[in-house]
Amino acid sequence: MADPRIIDVQLDDRTILWRSADVEQERRIAIFDLLEDNRFTPQRVHADGYAGPYRIKLSVEEGRLAIAIHRADDAPLETLVLGLARFRRPIKDYFAICDSYYAAIRNASPAQIETIDMARRGIHNEAAELLIERLDGKIAVDFDTARRLFTLICVLHIRG
Repeated sequence: MADPRIIDVQLDDRTILWRSADVEQERRIAIFDLLEDNRFTPQRVHADGYAGPYRIKLSVEEGRLAIAIHRADDAPLETLVLGLARFRRPIKDYFAICDSYYAAIRNASPAQIETIDMARRGIHNEAAELLIERLDGKIAVDFDTARRLFTLICVLHIRG
């Protein structure tokens, strides 16, 4: 019986040099929300018909995102590698707007916070759509899953 969802997600912490408390909170929320509700369907058919659930590990090396996909029992299935060149700008923009958002939470009016948050969500949504496009034919994900995965991709890009 198919169960096309992620049941565990790990980040390759050796690529992350530093995380602020705000970023750590975003990471925890993204992972919690991802595990609570997601749709993740690798498009490669496996000989034994395995169709989930999945454990994944995300890492970034040499400008590429690696998504290591494992069975529920942690046996490896495949690793999908995506170039991240098209994500450089959305990641940079997302970091910049998040910095503004975190600063605004501490000092700005509710109207200013809402304006910045709308911009943050807009960048996040565009990046999620881009991720869905880049995964097309490789892994089917829904919009919310793509948003949460993009958050985790951003966390992997923190260099201190």
